Amino acid sequence: MQASEICQYALTFPAAKTDYKAEWGATRLLIDDKLFGMMGTDKSGKPILTVKLKPEDGELLREQYETIVPGYYMNKLHWNSIDLLANQVPDETMKMMIKASYDLVLKGLTKKRQKEIADLALG
Repeated sequence: MQASEICQYALTFPAAKTDYKAEWGATRLLIDDKLFGMMGTDKSGKPILTVKLKPEDGELLREQYETIVPGYYMNKLHWNSIDLLANQVPDETMKMMIKASYDLVLKGLTKKRQKEIADLALG
């Protein structure tokens, strides 16, 4: 997936938004100002996408794909970075990872806010 496709996909989720944080040099994927994804670069300048996953899910994916590594600049237990240049991770797997990250962050919001967001989805 290209960066623009990642942003377009992330914006299909209720209450999701993106912004660019200049001091980080990264595009953030947010739900109520809570980070569920970030696109930036690693120390070598390679473009990466970093998402939050359950530790066991992240570990399994890192075993399957050499281009998924513990989160760059993030808590290595919960966050995972994907090398966007390698094109090794299938789009459907990337979408699953982005959605799982969104869902994890959504579950961390208040029950009231979760209901409001669910109501947005119903339109």
